[in-house]
Amino acid sequence: MSLMQSEPAGVKTISASDSQNGSAVWWNGNLVDAAEVGISPFDHGMLVGDGVFETMTAYGGEPFACRRHYERLTHSATTMGLGVPPRQVLDDAMRAVLKANGLSEARIRLTLTSGEGPLGSARGHAEQSVMVAVSPMPAFELTTKVVVVPYLRNEKGALTGIKTTSYGENVVALKYAKERGAGEALFSNTAGQLCEGTGTNIFLVLDGVLVTPPLASGCLAGVTRSVLLDICKKEGIPAEERDIPIEDLKRASEAFLTSTLREVQGIEYADDYRLPMAPGPITEQLAKAFKARVAADMDP
Repeated sequence: MSLMQSEPAGVKTISASDSQNGSAVWWNGNLVDAAEVGISPFDHGMLVGDGVFETMTAYGGEPFACRRHYERLTHSATTMGLGVPPRQVLDDAMRAVLKANGLSEARIRLTLTSGEGPLGSARGHAEQSVMVAVSPMPAFELTTKVVVVPYLRNEKGALTGIKTTSYGENVVALKYAKERGAGEALFSNTAGQLCEGTGTNIFLVLDGVLVTPPLASGCLAGVTRSVLLDICKKEGIPAEERDIPIEDLKRASEAFLTSTLREVQGIEYADDYRLPMAPGPITEQLAKAFKARVAADMDP
């Protein structure tokens, strides 16, 4: 597709009655049924994970935090040497897919790959592939258990902090956590510092101060993480981005995960250790403040 395309108009329009569970998608500029999408077996996104993506949410039929997500998508794509369609094209595409699927509260997935390429790491010269898909919003419990996995995040890697489609490491880690009755896996980095979850950032309350690993730890620059740090400034909640030894996880008075889909979710157990409060007062305050931000401003 042309990255300068100004309209997400499709050759086929799908009504809400025709689509179930996100079957209408936006694929390379056209709104089509998912069953009609012909993804090439040579697409580099499938072959070697040569792509980037964003997971977003829609509230009341409107995508949330479009500016922040677009900025992160652009950063990820630039690092990978990929182009990004204009923001208005993607914003219109998301609204079109939400409407076609009859979804108001939803998970949105933007995926961008380098398109067809050779059966190896070198890229070809095909046009990029761009997809927007949606599904119903998943439900999460108020609190969860986390497990520290025996795998490390490399805070000095070429793709550190980049949201690529190469998620195999997260799949293995989350499987490890699920087998131990946990809802999320946590990574430390090569320096033994707390880093992040498979799809989450983490905050701890230590000695009365809210702390979260810095981006230099190797964690993803989470959109919900950044919104909450802004909220802390406005509400006068002491918050610091600093290195956190992994053992401090069991010293916290309360802790929580943040992500686009979970929003703010308290941590009740870290491995087999039960935290004193779950959810704690700061967790509850920020969860409430985040909900208020969603209701007040759809592009914070």
